[in-house]
Amino acid sequence: MHGQAPAIGRKLNLGSGEYKKPGFINVDRAVVTRPDVVSDLNEFPYPFADQCFELIEADHVLEHLDDPFMAMRELHRILAVGGKLVVRVPHFSRGFTHPEHKRGFDVSFPYYFDATVWAWYTQAELHLEGMQLKWFAQPYMKKRVLPPYAYYFGVALGRIFDWFASLSPFLCSRLWCFWVGGFEEIEFRFVRKK
Repeated sequence: MHGQAPAIGRKLNLGSGEYKKPGFINVDRAVVTRPDVVSDLNEFPYPFADQCFELIEADHVLEHLDDPFMAMRELHRILAVGGKLVVRVPHFSRGFTHPEHKRGFDVSFPYYFDATVWAWYTQAELHLEGMQLKWFAQPYMKKRVLPPYAYYFGVALGRIFDWFASLSPFLCSRLWCFWVGGFEEIEFRFVRKK
């Protein structure tokens, strides 16, 4: 798509696939999923005006892109000041279980958007409000493919592991995540301050 798409609703869902979110502009490159906007997220700039979204969600999309830092700079560009960006990506401990994943992510990812970390800073300043590791991620998808007993067992076990991981995502990521078979997802909640 060329030109700029309207930002009706001021909420953006990137890489929507078959899981469109009501009230969001749903973006995907696959025409067959019938998104609101067809766009290849490897092509820049994105078809939206500067600072036009109050909320952007990117669920399991950055790991598929050629340049996730360029994508994050674009998300920073289209995110309004005070706006929130929620990024969910595979944790490195289980990030390469899908053949199309190009990378896994870790607790160090937010450093790239912190201007005080001069060695890594990517020119897209975002303040980290929180992060969370998830052992049993994307339950909406798993419910479609797992038998009920496996699904509910995974949900229950995931809640226990997630609780312990939330005590210190850094310690979990650096030490004990492999003891439980790795974590499927790490979620970052950012806000654009300026």
